[in-house]
Amino acid sequence: MIIRGRVWKFGDNVDTDVIIPARYLVTIDPEELAKHVMEDIDPEFAGKVQPGDIIVAGRNFGCGSSREHAPIAIKAAGVQAVVAESFARIFFRNAINIGLPVVEAPEAIAETETGDVIEIDTEAGTVRNTRTGKTYQSTQYDEFIQQIIRAGGLMQAVAERVKARQQAG
Repeated sequence: MIIRGRVWKFGDNVDTDVIIPARYLVTIDPEELAKHVMEDIDPEFAGKVQPGDIIVAGRNFGCGSSREHAPIAIKAAGVQAVVAESFARIFFRNAINIGLPVVEAPEAIAETETGDVIEIDTEAGTVRNTRTGKTYQSTQYDEFIQQIIRAGGLMQAVAERVKARQQAG
């Protein structure tokens, strides 16, 4: 899968309370959560981010609480992927489960800036910065995770498998 989008860059240790502040957790409505995504780190982010944009960040993105609201808010805001030096384990899994591609590409982070356009190839495991022309190694998903991402999330992938088995016989 090839993902191409404009970058919004953040630093290290962006925790789930910054991604979606706790004061907005009175709802599970993705559209409402999206209105407040990244609000405490960039109050204007939710109003400026465009469908197809990509978040790039440093180490330990998604640390803190294990709530699923954080990747849901990011995806609902139109962000199509997150590239970071590293991810908190539970955030990584929650993101994959909802079909939000998250890839680790430590070498790409230092030379990527807000406004750059990057291309992520989840099958080849690369991130290419179109401004610099450089390509970096990134997470290369196995086929199981590729299926989840292509389906739009774990539940959708399971539904597709069940349907395929029913049709097969």
